[in-house]
Amino acid sequence: MLFGRDIGVDLGTATVLMYVRGKGIVLREPSVVAVDKNTGRVLKVGLEAQKMLGRTPGNIVAIKPLSEGVISDYEMTERMLREFLRKITSFSLLKPRLLISVPSGITEVEERAIIDAGMQAGARKVFLIEEPVAAAIGANLPISEASGRMVVDIGGGTTDIAVISLSGVVNSASIKVAGYKFDEALIKYVRKKHAILIGERTAEELKLNLGCVYPKKETVTVEVKGRCLLTGLPKLFKISSDEMLEAYDEVCEQILDAIHGVLESTPPELVADISQNGITLTGGGALLWGLDKVIEARTRISTQLADDAASCVAYGTGKALQWLSEMQDGTINLYRRKQML
Repeated sequence: MLFGRDIGVDLGTATVLMYVRGKGIVLREPSVVAVDKNTGRVLKVGLEAQKMLGRTPGNIVAIKPLSEGVISDYEMTERMLREFLRKITSFSLLKPRLLISVPSGITEVEERAIIDAGMQAGARKVFLIEEPVAAAIGANLPISEASGRMVVDIGGGTTDIAVISLSGVVNSASIKVAGYKFDEALIKYVRKKHAILIGERTAEELKLNLGCVYPKKETVTVEVKGRCLLTGLPKLFKISSDEMLEAYDEVCEQILDAIHGVLESTPPELVADISQNGITLTGGGALLWGLDKVIEARTRISTQLADDAASCVAYGTGKALQWLSEMQDGTINLYRRKQML
């Protein structure tokens, strides 16, 4: 039973994680809502709704209400948040306060939409924190020191890159290229090379099990089923890790260019710090095999994957709940605290 507990929310394009102060991560569900088109009634949210993707009858539609890190369907986001909050605050006597993580490149309009959706979903107050700052806190980086740290947070919809020093973001970039773009690139590649259509779920499974952005010592091959574009019938085909590398090349290059761009516009003293401290990767998208190796090869800076990278933003948001009383409603001002850690 929660009595107006503070809740940290990692509102991701692919997954929503909720952290309750004193309890840890209590919810991890896909950002999907299944709706009856005829009545507008929400049938399922999260994991149960995700299972319906690509398998629904005509009157049921499975919606992803978040796109590229921001709200694309306001009403569905609000209803999804409401359902998730209901799951973890069943008998709450007081509405909870929410601290929601957002991409660093968010606009004021997008910021306002997230605050409003949180309030409509049943929050007493809504606060915001930038994802790379939350990721750095979650990865246990000593960001309050006078030393530059670089965090690259790769989620489902956005990649956020930030240079942090003295608890502040000195330089940052947010690009709408991340996990989903790798899936799209693979679907496009298989269609062009094999004349076979595969779905989003298959593309994601291949990314997790076979995907790589750096050459593997041994080539691995798996059998996959898709729909032949010539006959319209199901067809088995083989795909190798070398082909995955080729499929992901363009998307990987965009992320590398963004990291290079941030380093290029960062003060030289901080770049020297980063070359000593290294680059930290967080987010579910960072789990793609070889991403740390390819970034290290390009930047010549030691790059490491954070422990439990997919949950870093949620853990950081959860840890930051202790400073809520010192924050202003709806402002991304946590990183201005100098005595955070």
